[in-house]
Amino acid sequence: MQAWLLQSSPGDYTRGEIDPGPPGPGRVSVRVVASALNHMDLWLRLGMPKPRVLPMVPGCDAAGVVEAVGTGVSSWAPGDEVVVNPSFACGGCARCLADKSVHCPEWGIMGEHYPGAHAESVVVPAANLVRRPPGLSWEEAASYGLCGLTAYRMLERARLRSGERLLVVGAGGGVGAMAVALGARMGAEVLATSRSASKRQRALELGAREALPTGEDLRLQADVVVDSAGSATWQGSVRALAPGGRLVLCGATGGGRVELNLPRLFFSQHEVIGSTMGTFRQFAELTAMVADGLPVVVDSVHAWSRYPEALARLEAAEQFGKVVLSHSDLAAGRS
Repeated sequence: MQAWLLQSSPGDYTRGEIDPGPPGPGRVSVRVVASALNHMDLWLRLGMPKPRVLPMVPGCDAAGVVEAVGTGVSSWAPGDEVVVNPSFACGGCARCLADKSVHCPEWGIMGEHYPGAHAESVVVPAANLVRRPPGLSWEEAASYGLCGLTAYRMLERARLRSGERLLVVGAGGGVGAMAVALGARMGAEVLATSRSASKRQRALELGAREALPTGEDLRLQADVVVDSAGSATWQGSVRALAPGGRLVLCGATGGGRVELNLPRLFFSQHEVIGSTMGTFRQFAELTAMVADGLPVVVDSVHAWSRYPEALARLEAAEQFGKVVLSHSDLAAGRS
């Protein structure tokens, strides 16, 4: 099949062919209709992380149509329209069954630890599929998986409650935009930051009560702060916390080393919470919210063959929401 491939790491993506083979026991082959970009696409090129196996197919988000199923799969059949939960796990061990699939021994992220979706098809565990929500375009269906799941688990781990004040740092990215929309849906008073005036306006349209320039001294007394930038925004995020506030982090796009003022931490009774991806239950709940109208923000749609241009838009931080690849040019080539 046709795929974008990383032949070496560090390195760059090239078009090529790869044979994924038939789906094994408990697995499903999905013909990808649309896939979305994430910062992982950029980091893989830098060897951060270096893929376990090369060549590597990138792509952490996908929606498509079931092509074939492996032995033991009875929940899916060819022709089913599905969305892929990119937080892979076995689905049957004690941790998976206890709603702790992020701690499964087989846990990993599609497009980072396992072959990704910027290809004609992708083979995934049957447990990692949900039906495409009715009324959702293919591009929207491919856009909510990784960022939405990450944001939802962050807010759940931070125990966000209706009426609390939520600060979303960097609302223009996929996780930030979903955190704004989810926070508003959960009844929080949402504040957002962005360097871009147009992105601040978009955050207001998603439900933020106020949108502020990134970098201001934000002494906002927020109950929960969502931050995915790391050291670049760390000090401002900590200063924005109310007594007893919770700072939840999922990434380090702006650097991974920070200084922690321990007296401030314990005298203010702050919590610092790390969070990655989410569980099967959380993905099912997120999908139900999307089906019920939770906004999915698509920034732009690019032909699969124009992947380098889509990467350039993501790298320039021009996007608000998700940058998506439509695989229709691949489908046309098959017909």
